[in-house]
Amino acid sequence: MKNLALNNKWVLVTGASSGLGQEMARQLAHIHKANLIIAARRADKLEELKAELEKATGIKVKVIVADLSIPEEADRVINESIANGNLYGAILNAGVTYFGRHTELPWDNFESILKTNVIGVVRMTNSLVKHFDKPGSVGGVMLVSSMAGFFPVPYQAAYSATKAFITAFGNALHNELQNPDFSITVFSPGGIATEMTDNSKFNDLKGWLMPVSEAAKEGIHAFITRKYNYVPGFFNRVGNVFMNFLPKKFISGKMSKVYLKSLTKAQEE
Repeated sequence: MKNLALNNKWVLVTGASSGLGQEMARQLAHIHKANLIIAARRADKLEELKAELEKATGIKVKVIVADLSIPEEADRVINESIANGNLYGAILNAGVTYFGRHTELPWDNFESILKTNVIGVVRMTNSLVKHFDKPGSVGGVMLVSSMAGFFPVPYQAAYSATKAFITAFGNALHNELQNPDFSITVFSPGGIATEMTDNSKFNDLKGWLMPVSEAAKEGIHAFITRKYNYVPGFFNRVGNVFMNFLPKKFISGKMSKVYLKSLTKAQEE
């Protein structure tokens, strides 16, 4: 399967108003000269990014303001993206998390996590597969999961579970595809230094966080080269392999102590 060639092609990036999605959009524009469809809830941030990228790189940017926790909004994003028939790829990056005791997570917040991280992603992926998985179509989709989907993460139980779903869903669906020129990649980074982790709860964990520019670069590499399941960072990849030889209960127990220490320290400050 040939690598994706992004120059002057249209690529959808969700969750593009901040963090990893915003950085991937910047690198797609500056380095790969892709035209972008950027989607998120915050119109002002998207318009700022559109103006920045069009002025600096000369590429074209389309903005779609949408709340991807609402199925109809997720459908609208894909319908608008494929309307002109030029969509070449999609990076489904939008996601939300919660760091704290699961029993303290309000039910409405849990439903929002589930709808954004799972239902919205599945709705969009279903439509994208119907669009791309046919003879003569060329393209790729990348689902942004997490290493938290490989091993249960205490104090991020809901988030971890949604990412486990996305990893399994993307990997399984990859093997159902019939068009050899269409691919589904699952990108599974560890912690990333973004707006999502920029709060006191993560203070004791920030030494583990990958710079967002590095994570974005490796994510785009995985997307272009059509990886099946890709973990960025050499030490993350080695650690992921090593942890497969250890009992999950042991790993989860060790992580629990580290996460609880950071959480407790933040609550005391």
